[in-house]
Amino acid sequence: MTKTEDFERALQKSWSLESSTLWSEETPTAGQCGVTALVANDILNALIVKTRFGLTWHFYNLIDGKRYDFTKAQFEYPIVYDDIPASREEALADTNDQQYGYLSKAVTAVLATDLTGDNSSD
Repeated sequence: MTKTEDFERALQKSWSLESSTLWSEETPTAGQCGVTALVANDILNALIVKTRFGLTWHFYNLIDGKRYDFTKAQFEYPIVYDDIPASREEALADTNDQQYGYLSKAVTAVLATDLTGDNSSD
């Protein structure tokens, strides 16, 4: 697996009501875009970018010039991406410190567990 694939797998194990109040088992990516873009920025050194989706901003990342939208599954319709540079402050305004702290720790823990080979929580 690549580093981004490992990261995406860790996200899927980590998203919860703790990382977004919109989370559900049916749509675990709901409301996760800002917080996910921040954690990808931390762990993968990914640029944070945004595009307008309806009346709100949707946040995602660019890594080595390639677009990674880890939360696109929350939308029923295709996204027309603008790749507008965004700041950490803008993405944080889409979430809060508690959700960001939770997701950052959860993803880091999953990645560390996967690295050590201890998959007893699977």
